[in-house]
Amino acid sequence: MRNHIPLNVLDLVPVSAGSDMNAALDASLDSAKLADELGYERYWYAEHHNTEQLGASATDLLIERAAANTHRIRVGSGGVMLPNHPPLMVAEAFGTLARLHPGRIDLGLGRAPGTDPTTSSLLARSGSAPQAVMRNIADLIGWFGPEGRALSAPVVSGVSAGTNVPIWVLGSSPVGATIAGAMGLPFAVASHFAPDGLQQVIETYRAEFNADAPTAQTECPRVMVGVNVMVAPTDAEARRLWTTVQQMMVSVRTGARLPLQPTVDPESLPVEVHRFSDAMLRVRAVGTADVVVAQLRALADVTGADELITVTYAHDSADRLRSMRLLAEAWER
Repeated sequence: MRNHIPLNVLDLVPVSAGSDMNAALDASLDSAKLADELGYERYWYAEHHNTEQLGASATDLLIERAAANTHRIRVGSGGVMLPNHPPLMVAEAFGTLARLHPGRIDLGLGRAPGTDPTTSSLLARSGSAPQAVMRNIADLIGWFGPEGRALSAPVVSGVSAGTNVPIWVLGSSPVGATIAGAMGLPFAVASHFAPDGLQQVIETYRAEFNADAPTAQTECPRVMVGVNVMVAPTDAEARRLWTTVQQMMVSVRTGARLPLQPTVDPESLPVEVHRFSDAMLRVRAVGTADVVVAQLRALADVTGADELITVTYAHDSADRLRSMRLLAEAWER
């Protein structure tokens, strides 16, 4: 049994039905403060665009707000979608964050745009092909290095020089796993929404890992696994709270993209809703604290995960905060 591996939180800043974006941003900050208090290791924000009911678009601004209002937790991106940004500006933004909050900033990078093709065309600033992504990551590592100099061009970033911001590669396919492994970087698997081939992706990463790469930041493979979580005082209540997530997934599938819906009786949901959500969200832990802890430890054992990052959606933000608290308290027993 793998005990005491770090627990982290991933936040997309979702808007609940009957509420608004300002309330979602406030609820996100409350969640970050609680995660800091409870001993979670990291609090990351995921980048999304052209999604009215998600507020996680400007990750660097969300990171700054959360870091300024917490004390010890690491805050970062899960992730910055690199094709949407000029790499130099990413270096400058995260270098500034690292200077404002020393030792507490993470930079997770993805190669997908995190949005639809039309929106991607408006955001596109750098390439998404593997070689382009690897070149951009190498430049970022150079800008965060002692001299603050890119590897591919004679360009210096003074604000990021010497900050050594840790870089994680995010992915859900063997391509992302190969990039992370070849560059000797930690790898975060997006299994919370892309569970297919989880073991293969992790095995690819470990097989490709090169500790001698010039860009390597860790001596051995380090894997973070994404998992959907809902903890409640009873299994029945947890299953009821989970219906908000099930409705959300169907909303995404149909293109309705509704705000988070109130809970319903699980038996009232059509069979196809259960079937679809169970398939898409099968990397999950739902139930009482003891049940969820057992499920998470089993997931860590099966995958060999070094860290877990939890995703919790709830129509009522109080239910999310309670879930985080119950899990943290049980995890340390």
